[in-house]
Amino acid sequence: MCLTNQFLIAMPGLADPYFYHSVAYICAHNEDGAMGIVINRPLELSLDDVLQQMSMSTQDQQIGQMPVYQGGPVQTDRGFVLHHPIQKWDHCIEISRDIGIATSRDILAAIAEGKGPEKTLIALGYAGWGAGQLEKEMQDNAWLSAPADNSIIFNTPIENRWTEAAALAGVDLSKLSTNIGHA
Repeated sequence: MCLTNQFLIAMPGLADPYFYHSVAYICAHNEDGAMGIVINRPLELSLDDVLQQMSMSTQDQQIGQMPVYQGGPVQTDRGFVLHHPIQKWDHCIEISRDIGIATSRDILAAIAEGKGPEKTLIALGYAGWGAGQLEKEMQDNAWLSAPADNSIIFNTPIENRWTEAAALAGVDLSKLSTNIGHA
């Protein structure tokens, strides 16, 4: 089972502070492990703060106030930009036919100038799993997977992303117990 271009939704009993009630968009999943970006954990940072650290700026206040997300606990000093539609950037990987992830300065410069992709989600850090780790966590009922939906990534209010992502899999998280186990 390949989880690339899927949502990984934390089950109610997952108490890890990085992942409690989180939704991760899986950017890559193969025999070596998985990598994703948590899409519902905004930091107390705006794009202006990130641009300042990079000696860049924007004249557009709306762009400057874009939220920056805690993408996960790995490489929290590194930026990742999920974007739609796919465009060519210096360091960009195509995840699906219409979503890419970029890690290069040129995409941030384009966003700052108002010339970036139509939709973006900017994160610091990523979530990573070693070979077999994610599969084991799923067997242990820590995660639920569902097909990714661009509107949840880019348009849904942050506080609704967890429940709406689970609804894609037909699950109402409010009706699940926080106790986990196996029959």
